[in-house]
Amino acid sequence: MPASTAVLAREADVAVVGAGAAGLYASLCAARADASVALVSATPLAQTASYWAQGGLAAALAADDSPELHLRDTELAGRKLVRHAAAEILAHEAPTCVRDLQALGVSFDGDRYGRLALGLEGGHSIRRVVHAGGSATGRRVVRQLSALVAADARIAVLEGTHARALWRADGRCQGLICNGGELIRARAVIIATGGAAALWARTTNPPGSQGSGMLLAHAAGAQLADLELLQFHPTAVIGVRRREGFLITEAIRGEGATLLGAKGKRFVDELSPRDEVSRAIQAQLEMTGARSVGLDMRSIDPARFPNVVSSLRQAGLDPATELIPVAPAAHYMMGGILTDMHASSTLPGLYAVGESSCTGLHGANRLASNSLSECFVFARRAVEHALASPAGAASRITRSQLEALLASAPPERADARTRDALWRYAGIVRSQEGLQALLQSAHPLVRLIAQCGLQRAESRGAHQRLDHPQRNPALDYRHVTIDANGAARWQSWT
Repeated sequence: MPASTAVLAREADVAVVGAGAAGLYASLCAARADASVALVSATPLAQTASYWAQGGLAAALAADDSPELHLRDTELAGRKLVRHAAAEILAHEAPTCVRDLQALGVSFDGDRYGRLALGLEGGHSIRRVVHAGGSATGRRVVRQLSALVAADARIAVLEGTHARALWRADGRCQGLICNGGELIRARAVIIATGGAAALWARTTNPPGSQGSGMLLAHAAGAQLADLELLQFHPTAVIGVRRREGFLITEAIRGEGATLLGAKGKRFVDELSPRDEVSRAIQAQLEMTGARSVGLDMRSIDPARFPNVVSSLRQAGLDPATELIPVAPAAHYMMGGILTDMHASSTLPGLYAVGESSCTGLHGANRLASNSLSECFVFARRAVEHALASPAGAASRITRSQLEALLASAPPERADARTRDALWRYAGIVRSQEGLQALLQSAHPLVRLIAQCGLQRAESRGAHQRLDHPQRNPALDYRHVTIDANGAARWQSWT
C-alpha cells in the first residue's frame, strides 16, 4: 500500500480504551443509548486492575446520611484541594449509579433485614460504603459488567489490543491507533486505562498501571494535572512471597482491626485519612528500623472478608492467629488527564474517566471508596455528553502519518531502575533535590511527575516535602497543570 493511501478504519460511535470498571460501564451506557462501541482491552475481560479492587462504592444511601455529609467528608479528606463542583456531582449522583448497577445484576451485600450493608472506612463520618462479597467488590462488579459487555452485539470487544496513539485531526480527537496499525475512527474516545501507581517500585497495583492513557492523551495535546498527588495505601503486605504489595482493604480497619508497632502498641487512629496513617506507619519504620508494622485482624470474623483471608492463608499467614506484616505502598494517583465535569479533556472529542482522569474530586488525598463511585458517575456523564455533542468532520489519515504516530508512541513500561528511583525520590516524603534528580529520567511521565512535585513547594495531603513541611494557604484550591509542550502552570478550580 503506498504511503499516501488513506488507511481503512474500524468505525464506532464511541471508542473506549480500558476494560476496568469505568470502561465497562461507559461501554454499557453507550450501548444502552444505541451507540456502537469499540472496547479496547490490553487484557482479557475481567483481568483488569478494577478486578482486584477490595474497596466498595461510597454513596449516601443510609437514612441518616445525605449527599451534603458525603460532600463534607470528601472535602475534608482532600485538604483544601478538592474541586467543589466535582465532589458535589459525585455525592448527589453516586446513589443513582449504585441503583443502576443493581439493575444491571450486580448483587451488593445486604444485612439480615434485606437492606444494603454499609461499611465504615477511613475519613467517612458515617457508614456509607457498599460492598459485594465483602472485599471482593471489584471482582463481583467487573465480572458482571464483563458478562453484559460480552453479550451486547453493539459492543465490539478487542481483547489483547493496546492503544498506541491517539489520532488527532482538525483540532479534535478522531480516533486511535492500536498495535499492528489498526485504526479505529470514533466520534468520541474515552480513556479509562487506570492510574500510574505501578511506576513506583512498591505498589498495590498490577504491572500495567503505569499511566499509559495519560501519556497517550498528553502526546495528542491534552493537558494533565495534579501528577504530584499520589496516594499511598497504609496496609499493603510486605516481605511475604507471592503476596508482596497485596492490599488489605481499609474496611477491615473499619470493622475493628488495629495497627501495632514494634512493642505491640497502637500508634495511630486507624480510621484517619490514608495520608495520615501512611505517614504514621512510615515514622514507626524509620524510628525502629523495622520493615513493617503489624495489622491485628484477630478479632475480625474471617467470613466477612473471605478473599483477603484466603489469599493470606495461601501465602502462609493466618490472620486469625497472627499479626500481618504491612507497610505503605503506592496505590492511587489523584492526578491525570485534566477534565471538566462532563469528563471531557482539553482536546475536543477526548474524554477520560476513572483513575486516568483528574476532575479535582480527590484533592490532595482521596477519600476511601470514592474512586469506584467516580468511575460510574463520570463514565455515564462522559457518554451522555459525547453522544449529545455534534460529531466532527471526518478526516483521513495516510499510512505514512499512521506510521509516524506509532513511531513516536510513548513507552508502555518503565524499567526497574526507573521504578526504584521514583520510590526513592517521590515516595511518601520528597525533597527538592530528589525531585530534581527525577527530571533526568528517561521516562516522560516520571519527568512530568517530578516537575509537578517541584512546583508544589509545600506539604499537603499525599504530597509531603521535607524542605517545605507545612501547608501553604496561598496554594489552597490551586492545581499544577501540564500543557502539551510540558510547561507547568497553576490553575484555580471551583
